[in-house]
Amino acid sequence: MTSDSVTAVSTKARILEVAAALVAQSPDGDVSTRAVCEGAGVGAPALYRHFGDKEGLLSAVVDHGWDKYLATKRDRPPGTDPIEDLRDGWTTHVEFARSNPNLFRLMHSPAMRTPPAAALEAHSILTADLQRAAAQGKLCLAPELAAQMIMSANVGVALMLVSRPATFTDESVSRRVRDAVHATVFTPDVTGAAPQEAVEPSEPHVPSTAAHLNALLQQTPPPALTRAEGALLTEWLDRLSNGSA
Repeated sequence: MTSDSVTAVSTKARILEVAAALVAQSPDGDVSTRAVCEGAGVGAPALYRHFGDKEGLLSAVVDHGWDKYLATKRDRPPGTDPIEDLRDGWTTHVEFARSNPNLFRLMHSPAMRTPPAAALEAHSILTADLQRAAAQGKLCLAPELAAQMIMSANVGVALMLVSRPATFTDESVSRRVRDAVHATVFTPDVTGAAPQEAVEPSEPHVPSTAAHLNALLQQTPPPALTRAEGALLTEWLDRLSNGSA
């Protein structure tokens, strides 16, 4: 790496560190590019050269902060119980939000027109854990739909806790919402909910069986099916697993 490249990297890193610190210290989580440039000791052209515009800078700040959080998830080996991993994942997500309120609000701000890469990675990690649960026959929805439901609820709870702490004072709210969503996503034997047969006697196990079979087939695609047939079977199984929702 040339000296010019090293200088460029260090300049970009310095701008990013200053921006992240200003976001954390800001009363509303917003920062001005002028303040960032002054704190990093660079001119505006350097900032725009590295990040494009203010949105690009803030997106980089989000990825920078979340990368440290996601590193703990990337490095952890999958546990034997995906349900426990999912419960722990919900808790650590909320804890991270409460420790980094401005960063968390920024990540989920409507002003961020392009989803930061960190958000997409977090969703992928969640989906992978749900696919493991489906392969064990513990999921009664397709993993992709279950991931959308869990992530929506998890982010919603976390945003309320960091944005309206005076209203959301009950420490059990996060756990209660988590358990309510999990009761919909997982099979009754996992959550201790009332057996599905009592509500839908004609189709007691179809959704969970379809999700289970779909997960197993994706792990080991059946050679007897063509690619088109496999895609069609996946679509049918998704419909069956999500039909009860």
